[in-house]
Amino acid sequence: MKLVLVALALLVVVATALPFLRFDQWWIRVLDFPRGQIAITGIILVTVYLFFWNPHRIYESVILGLLVLAVGYQVVKMFPYTVLMPKQVMNAESYSDEANLKLLVANVLIDNRESEAFLEVVRDYDPDVILTVETDDWWEEALRPLEDTYPHTLKNPLNNTYGMLVYSRLEIINASIRFILKDSIPSMHMQVVLPSDDRVSMHFVHPDPPNPKYATETTERDAELLIVGREVEKHDKPTIIAGDFNDVAWSYTTTLFQKASGLLDPRIGRGMYSTYNARIPLLRWPLDHVFHSDHFKLVRMEKGPAWGSDHFPVFIELSLEPEAEAEQEEPDTNHAEAEKVEEKIVDGKQRAKE
Repeated sequence: MKLVLVALALLVVVATALPFLRFDQWWIRVLDFPRGQIAITGIILVTVYLFFWNPHRIYESVILGLLVLAVGYQVVKMFPYTVLMPKQVMNAESYSDEANLKLLVANVLIDNRESEAFLEVVRDYDPDVILTVETDDWWEEALRPLEDTYPHTLKNPLNNTYGMLVYSRLEIINASIRFILKDSIPSMHMQVVLPSDDRVSMHFVHPDPPNPKYATETTERDAELLIVGREVEKHDKPTIIAGDFNDVAWSYTTTLFQKASGLLDPRIGRGMYSTYNARIPLLRWPLDHVFHSDHFKLVRMEKGPAWGSDHFPVFIELSLEPEAEAEQEEPDTNHAEAEKVEEKIVDGKQRAKE
């Protein structure tokens, strides 16, 4: 029994330590995802270990100490996404329909055919803008009824799990579909015009997951996120970046992206909003993200219901408020982090050429 406990404890320690290595291999980076599961496993192991621990054996005490440190580190990494942390995005104070924007983000799962269930989700939330990913030609046809209410669209259906469809009741201008690093992975960029005549820049991304079926390394995923993040950081305009990042909120890359972009994360101080896997309750983490500039305050954010996909949708309502920029502090990179951003972008571009 003790040997089993020691082996499991070491497994938790190794799973915690490996992500410290800044290597891009998928089997290392995927360990960023299950921090909650690793922490809970570690807590159970610590509890059981104490019944068998012989404090006179140094190696047992060392293993116990490492296990406690591993659990503590995992908890610290997830702590910002609890209600115990101060909110990074303030609650909206002045509510105005003309200056509000409601966005629904949904990974539909390309093989899923529950389109009527998704249309019901849309009706329930009544968003201004809808982003769907993993949308192929079947999904494009199934969602055409949306165009009666959402006449402004930007579409790129694909059969490779990277298709995107955008529907908007707000006017879309300056729209473009870009293939930043791979000609098989699109990203969408546009501005929408609010009833107040304010323009909001919107950028939608869905890079490769850390999965050998799609990519054995996360180099290009990281670079795509950082390229878009660095671009929006250069202008001081109301901005939203959203999509299935195929990365978790607390990873090194997503944290670096947030600092490079200067955007805020409305989940900090509110919760994790774990959107994947909708079908396996014990394996859930936040893969679908909405980051926004400090021009906005939060009206409402929800993880939507399960409706057939392996992802829960995310709904967010934001209020564009004149005083918000002065009242909220945007994140920023230090010198070392700025250099790391450039290094990752260069590596990603080089990898894409190979």
